[in-house]
Amino acid sequence: MRFSFWPQPTQSYKDVLSLAQHVEQKGWDGIWLADHFMPNAEDVSAPWPEAWTTLAALGACVPRIRLGTLVTGNTYRHPAVLAKMAATVDHISGGRVVLGIGSGWQENEHMKYGIDFHTVGGRLARLEEACQVIRGLFETDRFSFDGKFYQLKDAPLEPKPAQSPLPLLIGGGGEKKTLRITAKYADEWNVWGTVETLVNKMAILDQHCIDVGRDPKAIQRSAVALMFLTDDEALVKRMSGNAQATIAGNVNQVRDTIAAYRDAGVDELIVPDFTMGIGDTAQKRDTLDRFIDDVAPVAR
Repeated sequence: MRFSFWPQPTQSYKDVLSLAQHVEQKGWDGIWLADHFMPNAEDVSAPWPEAWTTLAALGACVPRIRLGTLVTGNTYRHPAVLAKMAATVDHISGGRVVLGIGSGWQENEHMKYGIDFHTVGGRLARLEEACQVIRGLFETDRFSFDGKFYQLKDAPLEPKPAQSPLPLLIGGGGEKKTLRITAKYADEWNVWGTVETLVNKMAILDQHCIDVGRDPKAIQRSAVALMFLTDDEALVKRMSGNAQATIAGNVNQVRDTIAAYRDAGVDELIVPDFTMGIGDTAQKRDTLDRFIDDVAPVAR
């Protein structure tokens, strides 16, 4: 089982770089960045660096670990441009990029930047075509596509990604459409969720794979949950009712939860630092170290 780190997007590049270098040295497997432009709130004044340019910088400065977006909003960039960006960062990093993509959901950044938001169905239809475009550009010398939303004519993409194939990850838990698109096109899949959520949705994903004639084992599965690694029993009790997927407990309790994710078939757990102290990189490093040293070995 892999363990990867997701830094809070409002941190400075200096802090993100410091944390990324630290987790790489401590033996974490990857780092993921959210692809948004502003907070999903009325107050949008918080600094929010752009994900792909940050990922390119990390690829040049942080060795070994995988680098990905969790996830790129398909509505923000034409898929051919996105494919070119991902291939470029893959070369900068020496073949370590995972292209995470989703249909896009955060309405305020669409409205403020004048990006068409579309209906849920419209965004999912565009996502499916985008997956075909990205795959086609990665896998063929010249790619033509005549879709409802995207049209390409004898389009090149050179150089191809450094790795073959560059993994395509789809993020989202929609059971009828998103998981079916995942079954058809993805190498990896991610969702926020508890063990119970993952068990349920993976069964649905497996059935979609069977329906489209694909081996379910061809798709790696990753999960995200808020992390409270603490000996504070009162805090653990409060977090047990959290509406957002949450892992809370002391070392032994969190070990048990991580083992349950592993036994359910989760290949990678992505740990955000959102609950580890705002602006306190030392505290974050301490918590991340405690997790990777004392908890992660149970599933490796």
